[in-house]
Amino acid sequence: MINKKILILEGGFNEEHDVSLVTSKEIQKILKQKKVKFETLKVNPKNFHKKIISYKNFFCINALHGPFGEDGQIQKILKKYKIPFTHSNIKSSNLCFNKSASKKQIIKNNLITPKYYLLNTKDLNEKKLITIRSVLKKFVIKPNKSGSSFCIKIIKNQKEFDIFITHLKEFKKQLSYHKEVLIEEYISGKELTVSTIKLNKNIEALAVTEIKSKNIFFDYKAKYSKGYAKHILPAKLTKVNYNKCLKFAIKAHKLLGCNSIARTDFILDTKKNKIYFLETNTQPGLTPISLLPEQASYRGLSFSEIIFNLIYKLNY
Repeated sequence: MINKKILILEGGFNEEHDVSLVTSKEIQKILKQKKVKFETLKVNPKNFHKKIISYKNFFCINALHGPFGEDGQIQKILKKYKIPFTHSNIKSSNLCFNKSASKKQIIKNNLITPKYYLLNTKDLNEKKLITIRSVLKKFVIKPNKSGSSFCIKIIKNQKEFDIFITHLKEFKKQLSYHKEVLIEEYISGKELTVSTIKLNKNIEALAVTEIKSKNIFFDYKAKYSKGYAKHILPAKLTKVNYNKCLKFAIKAHKLLGCNSIARTDFILDTKKNKIYFLETNTQPGLTPISLLPEQASYRGLSFSEIIFNLIYKLNY
């Protein structure tokens, strides 16, 4: 398969465009080191259908993040033209990118996730938010289909709620490309993440990292700007909770039908000693400060091994 031509898909014209370019750059470094020939294509969803026809003899390394690249849409196009691609298939990509749909799958299989409401963005108003807040008390609001903590707001008290209501129109404007919002119960505790990888035929959980962000939470800036988040690897947990996180991440990877790599985020409520599933990411960042490469390195896997593992586990 390595003798086939390689095309790296990058960009994507969404809120994660720049992150995709960094991921692509890191992949290019590895391929150059190994003297593997490749081409790159900056993806524009508007003309991708036409552009990709010229690459029917290639296979694609999907370095995209966010809408179109991560949600099953580009996977569907590649499948149509019989062009093999990395990461997860159409169904899994779509399911994991849809936070409420993946939560339903998780709940059905006895993992716990914070209580949540799914609303159409256009229906988001003060009256509904007051009703939801009376049930959840503290909540997190975010697009149902997005990545990299884009446009997340955390509301923990009356003052924050009042400020949010004042700026509700602006918030909805930011979400103009997002049809649905997820309003999720805020759980105070340790933010944890586990990368999973398919090695041979087995799904393996690499490690558990606790994330301590300098910002209010692990937002876009904390994820992709050096010095804005502290990664505690391995996470300081009891042996029981550490192993539970590994086990739950493998379970999520399988339940959600992920392929070569994924990363699952959890929150540990330290008071109740409960681990809550938040979401699974089928296109985890592969930038120099991303969590999956860091966890792989901790387990003795090089970045090069991660990339070639992706290549050898293509979707057809």
